[in-house]
Amino acid sequence: MNDRNEPNDIVLSRHERLALRHIEAELSGDRRLARQMGRTRPPRPRRRLVLTVVILTCASLLLAVMGIRTSDPAVIWGFAALWPFTLLQAFRLLCRLSSSGDRVTSWL
Repeated sequence: MNDRNEPNDIVLSRHERLALRHIEAELSGDRRLARQMGRTRPPRPRRRLVLTVVILTCASLLLAVMGIRTSDPAVIWGFAALWPFTLLQAFRLLCRLSSSGDRVTSWL
């Protein structure tokens, strides 16, 4: 019995190789198919998003503490303007982390 399970053992004619390359090129351009086939990695959050969430959280906490201590309306309004944006970015980060496969190291 002839074992030809390895793709390198199969000999194709020139015409068959060209047709195969053409088919592979068309299929590799279809993003939806690649996603369904599981070839593409899930999107990973960039370090910039992680850094943005950390900075926004620190700034929001600083404004909250300063607003409580000083009762300055400008500081309180600054916190009120920054806090929703901080929550939005944190939610985006959590969504990206939950959709990736490796949840421990995917943000690095």
